Parts: sequence; C-alpha cells; structure tokens
Amino acid sequence: MRQINHVIVGETPVATRYSDIMDPNNGGVQGRVALGNAAVLEQAVAAAQSAQTAWAMTNPQRRARVMFNFKALIEKHIGELAEMLSAEHGKVIDDSKGDIQRGLEVVEFCCGLPHAMKGEYTQGAGPGIDVYSMRQPIGIGAGITPFNFPAMIPLWMGAVAVAVGNAFILKPSERDPSVPNRLAELFLEAGLPAGIFQVVHGDKEMVDAILDHPAIGAVSFVGSSDIAQYVYSRGVAAGKRVQAMGGAKNHGIVMPDADLDMVVNDLCGAAFGSAGERCMALPVVVPVGEDTAERLRAKLVPAIEALRIGISTDADAHYGPVVTAQHKAKVEGWIQTAIDEGSELVVDGRGFTLQGHEDGYFVGPTLLDHVTTDMESYKEEIFGPVLQMVRAANFEEALALPSKHQYGNGVAIFTRNGHAAREFAARVNVGMVGINVPIPVPVAYHSFGGWKRSAFGDTNQYGMEGIKFWTKVKIVTARWPDGSTDGGNAFVIPTMG
Repeated sequence: MRQINHVIVGETPVATRYSDIMDPNNGGVQGRVALGNAAVLEQAVAAAQSAQTAWAMTNPQRRARVMFNFKALIEKHIGELAEMLSAEHGKVIDDSKGDIQRGLEVVEFCCGLPHAMKGEYTQGAGPGIDVYSMRQPIGIGAGITPFNFPAMIPLWMGAVAVAVGNAFILKPSERDPSVPNRLAELFLEAGLPAGIFQVVHGDKEMVDAILDHPAIGAVSFVGSSDIAQYVYSRGVAAGKRVQAMGGAKNHGIVMPDADLDMVVNDLCGAAFGSAGERCMALPVVVPVGEDTAERLRAKLVPAIEALRIGISTDADAHYGPVVTAQHKAKVEGWIQTAIDEGSELVVDGRGFTLQGHEDGYFVGPTLLDHVTTDMESYKEEIFGPVLQMVRAANFEEALALPSKHQYGNGVAIFTRNGHAAREFAARVNVGMVGINVPIPVPVAYHSFGGWKRSAFGDTNQYGMEGIKFWTKVKIVTARWPDGSTDGGNAFVIPTMG
C-alpha cells in the first residue's frame, strides 16, 4: 500500500497517526497519508525561516523565471496530475484537467509579478520631499485547502504567495493528498529553493498548530463556512492576516426570455458536474413565472435523465462518484430531508449503483421542485449532484432569493434583456455574478471572493487582491536638504505646505 508523507526539508518525522486514502470508484483503500502534528510543522517553519529571506531578496525577474519554469512543468505533466487527482477525488479526467488548468492560469498571472509588484512614487510631495511605497512579503504564509480542488486552490494560494517572496506551507485535504505533493516536487524542479514551498498533512491538530504558530503571518483557507469562521476567528486572535472562504448556495435566475436550451445545458454542467462538489456549483434554479418554470422543467427532466455517471476514467461519463461513503450518505440524507419538508422529488438519484463498482460512492442526479425558502435543505449547502427548483413570481422576488440567503458566493442570471441583467448585477447581494455564465469564476487577473457567510476577511483570492493579501505596504517619506534652509520649527507637526 502506498504511503503519502509530508514534503518538508530534512528527514521526515516518523508518523504515529495515518488516514486512509479511499478509492471513490470502488470503495477500497488505495493508500494512507501521514497525519502530522506541531513538531512536523515546527520543522517546516524552521526550514521556511532559513530560506525565506534570501528568496525575498531575489529580484522579481528571477522569481518570475521560476514561475515560468513551474508553468511549463505543470503543462508537461498535466496528464499525470489529472490521473492522480481523479484516482483520489473521483472527478472525471477532463474535469481534473480543468481543475489544474484554472490553477495554472494563476501561475501564468504570477509570471508577470515584477510589474504587479511595483509601488507608487510622488516626486516633490513637499519642499525637497519625495514619497514612495513598496510591497514586501509577509514572511511565512500558510494555506489550508479542501478536497474538491486539490490542484486549483493550492495554486491559487501558493503561486501568489511564493511569487511575491514568501515561504509557503500548504496543508491540503487528507482525502486527496497526492497532487499537492507532486506540485511541491515540480516547484523544486522548477528552481524554487528548498523550504519555500512545503506540504504538511494532517487534520484539525495540524490546522490548530498552523493557526497558533507565531512565525506564520498569514493564512488562507477554503472549506465549509463553519470551519472558515473558526479559522478566521482563531487566526485573527493569534495576530494573523486571514482570508477564509466558506460555503455557498448559488442561484441561477431564469428569466422568461432566456434561451432554455442553453440554460438546460448550462444547468446540467453547473449543478451536476464534479458530482456537485464545487463551491461555485449551481444547485438552485429560480425560474421567473409559472410558464417559465413549466417549460424549463419539461426540458430539464429528460436532459438530467440522459446524464451518464461513471468511474473517473470513463471518458464518456459526465461525472463520477462523490469523495467518500460518508459524503454519499450525507447527500442522500439531504434529499430525504427535502422530501420530508415538502419538496417534490422529480428525479431521484439515490440508490444509484454502477455495475462492477457497486461499492463506489455514486449518487445519481436529483431534481427537486417546489422548494421553498423555509426548508433547511434550501438554507444549507448540500454539495452533491442535487438541483433544487425555487419558483419566483417576478424579477423582484427572484432578486431577493440570493440576496437574502446566508451565503453569497456566486449567482447567475439567464436572459436576453440587457436592462434586466444590468439591474440584477448592480443590485444582487452576492460577490460574483454571471450573466448567461453559469459558473462565474473570475479570470486569474481579477479575483475570487464571496460575500456574507461565504467569505471571512476583507481580501479576495488571487489577482491583485491576492498580491495585497500576501504582501504588506511600506511607505517611505524622504527629504534631501540642500543646506539652504533652517528646517523650520521641529516641534510642529510636519506638513507639505
């Protein structure tokens, strides 16, 4: 049985605890990962401290060259990485390649960091006085990442943190740890100094050690909202800069004039792709008007019933299994809860089995109609291949649904009406908006971040927001006197007049 260890500088400590790595396709154990503790973290921090100062002093062009090399290596090994990712997560190969590609786009953004790191300069802010600013790295940063994107999210965090001059310690999910380890190896191959990007594995014990360690200046987290709030609160209490991205319940508003064939295709991908295990999935559809709802449902049901569920290596499958047996039971439990609350079960995905893989963690696509806002199944994140339909009488009612929901990650509106789309985008109380785009994840040179209980902290992921998070600003006010003045009254607050 293969064993996954930490990727840290020095001899790897002997583990006393392990976690099984399951195969979602057949329910078997395919390996185990060492679970670290504070001592393992201390070793990683010591190595980071030894390497970070020299790395920060390396000029931006040379750091960018490492990112260029890293980009090329990811592209070279993308097939290997995708197979590794699918084997542990369960998502199909093409979806895994998409996971890696969206992370790679942030690496590409980081190749231009020398320009993005430039400060500001004002000549002659006062008599003989110049003012300028510079961005400097935090020192040591850490990332705590979820199981559903074991390549993309570590790259969102780690690529930016490293490119601006920090050392970075990654604590990935113990459910699919192999890809993060491989990324660390590729970073070293790209020329990154040892100690700048390290991987420690663990559970809550390791998370708490990261949040409490005084040498770690910033922590980025993605996961469920309850844990995000915990990470944010504990990290901030320890004096750290923290960004913690939480859960979601994204809505898709379907206006009466929408292209329903396009909407159905987009909904099937956004609601059921990756078995719904995405924080930017679209698990709630809101048709505006009863006629729209009935027309949409008539097209949606046969499209859902035609979806193909298969193992992660099945090139014809639309999606694969969910990540664990426990998560399969949780998703199916939410379906039953929705039924008990009064939802109409239109397509039932429970009890789905795949011949030859009867012990795999498969959940069929599920459609629930006549869902209402007082249902717990609507209020909470299901995180599985379940689509709920909430009918709205008009535009204002549809706008209010995502705006009043506790989560505010993403939202989409489907319409041909430019005024309605513009009005919706301006008024909706959600952080990321798609107009005829079902999964509005911004491109790498913008930034990713939700509102309300979908995000804790005031800085988004990647892009210029990521640079702001992983750096601190230093402002210098400089005077070069020529000896012709007496300097004025030194006891009066200085002004530039």
